[in-house]
Amino acid sequence: MKRIAIFMLLTWSAAAQAPDPARERAQAIHAGYGKYEFRIPARDGKRLFTSVYVPNGVHFGKKYPILLMRTPYSAAPYGLDRYRDSLAPIIDYEKEGYIFAFQDVRGRWMSEGEFVNMRPCLDGAGVDEATDTYDSIEWLVKNVPGNSGRVGMWGISYPGFYTACGAIQGHPALKAISPQAPIADWFRGDDMHRNGAFNLQMAFGFFANFGKPRPEPSEVPAKNYEYPTNDAYQFFLELGPVGNALKKFGFANAFWEEMSRHPNYDSYWQSRNLLPHLRGIKAATLVVAGWFDTEDLYGPLHIYQSIRKQNPGIPVHLVVGPWFHGGWWRAEGKTLGAADFGTTTSQTYQKAELAFFQQHLKGTEPSGLAGAWVFETGANRWRSFPSWPPPQAQPLDLFMSSQGKLATKASQADGHDEFVSDPARPVPYTADNSSIRQSKDYMAEDQRFAARRPDVLVYQGESLRDDLTIAGPIEVSLWVSTSRQDADWVVKLIDVNPGKLAVDDEKYRGGQQTLVRGEPMRGRFRESFEHPKPFEPDRPTRVHFTLNDVCHTFMRNHRVMVQVQSSWFPYIDRNPQSWVGNLFEARPEDFVKATHRLYYGDDHPSQLRLYKLGIDQLK
Repeated sequence: MKRIAIFMLLTWSAAAQAPDPARERAQAIHAGYGKYEFRIPARDGKRLFTSVYVPNGVHFGKKYPILLMRTPYSAAPYGLDRYRDSLAPIIDYEKEGYIFAFQDVRGRWMSEGEFVNMRPCLDGAGVDEATDTYDSIEWLVKNVPGNSGRVGMWGISYPGFYTACGAIQGHPALKAISPQAPIADWFRGDDMHRNGAFNLQMAFGFFANFGKPRPEPSEVPAKNYEYPTNDAYQFFLELGPVGNALKKFGFANAFWEEMSRHPNYDSYWQSRNLLPHLRGIKAATLVVAGWFDTEDLYGPLHIYQSIRKQNPGIPVHLVVGPWFHGGWWRAEGKTLGAADFGTTTSQTYQKAELAFFQQHLKGTEPSGLAGAWVFETGANRWRSFPSWPPPQAQPLDLFMSSQGKLATKASQADGHDEFVSDPARPVPYTADNSSIRQSKDYMAEDQRFAARRPDVLVYQGESLRDDLTIAGPIEVSLWVSTSRQDADWVVKLIDVNPGKLAVDDEKYRGGQQTLVRGEPMRGRFRESFEHPKPFEPDRPTRVHFTLNDVCHTFMRNHRVMVQVQSSWFPYIDRNPQSWVGNLFEARPEDFVKATHRLYYGDDHPSQLRLYKLGIDQLK
């Protein structure tokens, strides 16, 4: 017993003396930085709470650039004696020396004013996120000791949106921005909707907490919503029509009520489209995205394109890796779902980001970043292009045909496949029901669970003789019909492993159907997001939409598969399939079964257009 006690004592002693990197980092920040808290006046008199960390080196005459983040998620901790445990994504920033500023945006936490979700840009006609940013930078460079007069901005998700907004007609001191997973349009492609289809699980989970009213500045966080179960599929199925959500929140959810009054792409949503306003940007720009970001991939892809187009002459870079939302800082980036990328991709990126800010804020050597630096999944390698999509990519059309075949030419024989869509048994978007939170892994999940359902159509190409690399958007053109008046259409592009693999884990991965990209389209918006239109029952109708970009290689002996279905629950809310003008007002009796058809052949060619790099490698 005595020996055991001595051994345990030595073990505890060693554990107590073992280095703790996180604790050491926090201690270094406290020792190396002075903290200040300011209430910066905006031009309308509202004061914006800003926490600033200044390196002690300013006392010896050194000057540092400011790195600013504006956030609705809190600039905490509050109080001059309470420090953040980290000031930047990696410790290298703190070692290099920056002044770090964190600001609560207007109407959130300790900042005054009214908070407006995705506040519309007013282009100088009033107060918005661009003017708040300009006023804040003006105050910071004039009042914070030891600053060099050069400012950078960065942020992920909502802070990424504020970063992009802040560069519009930006302050002369703003020299570099990195909007990461930024929101661009909450109706057409980010967060709350996908091509007009409502993202039920994400929207509910977000606004059940974020939507709580905050009449006065406060540093007290809202209490999280408590779900009665971890089974997301069952919870949202029992919720019934989406309009019932308001009864579940337990408070007056103002934004949800606003959203429910605007089911179409009217002026409410159009005014929240950031893309047309991205002008007058003079700062070097690094846009960051994740191929498997289920929340905001549309935003960064389109913000990158809009900034390049509307601000010629400034450096604009795009980086896309194999990451979930913010995964370039929140994970190693080596695996996701059923995909393995072979290396810790996040660490590779992090060095490049630091080099970008060092170049534009401190005048160090050029970062060497290409116009577009993206990770090619499947082949698991980084690729550099002058811009995105790659200008050398060529179109490749894949046509659905009889007997579940996928071919490069349309079938001469006309035909159709059909299935019954039942809103009472919607197709799940993931096989994992272990968490009420939206799955991160589903975007690279094995799709065999769905392929075996009778309400999922499957089309598959022949085994590839050579590698096939695709890069860019995926354009979908379906000829479909429904026995009712409305329908959603979900299209998934899938990489199918050979049935037998020359690896030890072939029992798991042989025949695996890994999702490469999937997106829904709410059929009523097939002609216009502003003016929905019912289907004429049983009449073949063309539905065209675009899936978000990919950069992926289907390896030799793999197959290309396409799955088509009409529900993706609870990621997307259920379509009643009978005609309801406002789906937030649907009643239980509006949800009906429908027979959906997908047509193929010369008269009604249903197809996908991919963009390939290299020669045609399909049989």
